[in-house]
Amino acid sequence: MGNWQYIRTEVEERIALLTIDHPPVNSFNRQVVMELEEAVDELLANDEVKVVIITGGGTNAFVAGADIPEIKALFESGDTAAAADFLARGQRVFRKIEQSPKPFIAAINGYCLGGGLELAMACHLRVCSDRARLGQPETNLGIIPGWGGTQRLPRLVGRGKAIEMILTGDMITAQEAYRINLVNKVVPDGAVLKEARGLARKIAPRSKFAIAAALQAIDEGLQLPIEEGLKVEASQFVVLSEKEDPREGLSAFLEKRQPEFKDR
Repeated sequence: MGNWQYIRTEVEERIALLTIDHPPVNSFNRQVVMELEEAVDELLANDEVKVVIITGGGTNAFVAGADIPEIKALFESGDTAAAADFLARGQRVFRKIEQSPKPFIAAINGYCLGGGLELAMACHLRVCSDRARLGQPETNLGIIPGWGGTQRLPRLVGRGKAIEMILTGDMITAQEAYRINLVNKVVPDGAVLKEARGLARKIAPRSKFAIAAALQAIDEGLQLPIEEGLKVEASQFVVLSEKEDPREGLSAFLEKRQPEFKDR
């Protein structure tokens, strides 16, 4: 595993845990974003990893947004090229997560704001502490979300609610996030990683090809009219017919046993 200042990774039972550890609230600066991308690339290339969990170090925050002094300095510099590069880097790594053939689970253990919520929304599943607070507060600072918030939030919660959250900058509770389908599960504080690992353990034994095909069909299909999306789904189904795992899965079902997928 890589040796980073603000990112820790560990792998157990084919499940990777990626921890963003930038006290006190795990805010994003250039260094954290660069290390996050390197860690994501490393985990995507690791054949021993089937599922990735992302969480924040400590108990205060998942990620409580960008490093405000750094953002302020960026605006005061008037260097639009540097600002564009910072935005592009964040968008790129989040899109890598969103398009990953391996599921990413956000284990939201505290404040999840700004870039933190944008990261969580790029993940495929979100498990949330019941004391967490979530929001896109950028308009409070005179800016807007820049790492996908204006695009992913309305896709998850609907146009009206997304507009409300972005224009007011208000934080919402974990329970409200669950009600509007922003998170998949809300669990008692302290149980977030346990729940995320439980989800990961359900997914990890499955064929990596079936997982990747499902994720690709969903990601591509959501951008298309349903007729074109159905073609994407069918093409992914056909690709699986060339693999060994479907034959094992079907045989196991008929023989009333658990399948033993080999990722072949």
